[in-house]
Amino acid sequence: MIVPSAMCLAIPGRVVEILDGRRAMVDYGGTRREADLTFVEAVVGQYVLVHAGFAMQVLEESDALETLALWDEALSSFSGSDDGGDA
Repeated sequence: MIVPSAMCLAIPGRVVEILDGRRAMVDYGGTRREADLTFVEAVVGQYVLVHAGFAMQVLEESDALETLALWDEALSSFSGSDDGGDA
């Protein structure tokens, strides 16, 4: 039997503050978390994908906003707002 494994999902976050040369504060739609910038060169205003506390990729703003819009669409379908409801 094949058992599906868990996977991590990355949500784009916007760098709002560089704390030192290696750490940044990243905003995820109002929630702010610290991320390590060791693997990327990011500046305030750029979007990054973070995994396990490390920024792994810098995104173009248009790509980040498109991804965020898709997340909003997916999450709204889970909220039951588009399921027709129970009669």
